Formats: sequence, C-alpha cells, structure tokens
Amino acid sequence: MKSLPDTGLFKSVPSRTEAKTDTTSRVARQIQDLEARERAAKTERLRAARLAHEAEAPVALPRKTAPKRPKKA
Repeated sequence: MKSLPDTGLFKSVPSRTEAKTDTTSRVARQIQDLEARERAAKTERLRAARLAHEAEAPVALPRKTAPKRPKKA
C-alpha cells in the first residue's frame, strides 16, 4: 500500500502567538537547562576542592578548657 504524501491537511497549524509562545518556552527551557548544568559543574568542582583541602589540613584537636572557678561572694 502506498503512503500518502504529507500535505499538512490533518495537522493543525499553530497561530502566530502560539508559535511565538512555543519558541519562547523552548528557549527558556534551554536557558534553564544550561544554568542547571553549569550550577552542577560548579558544585562538583567546589566539592572536590573542599574535600582536597580537608584532606590536606591537619586534624585540629579540641582544646581543653580550664575548669570554672566559683565566684567570690
């Protein structure tokens, strides 16, 4: 069976405002996805730097505090 050529008879053609809205939505999603990828990359870079810094730093032991003396009356 032959397939009919796609003439666009049964597809609804979006109006100008719908087409502009679709374009705007698509571009906005692309921008948000790009920002999310950049944010994730920055977070990973900063996490790796923090872990490396923590690994190099010597472990600081907590200081012992002197016992509190009672106040004179």
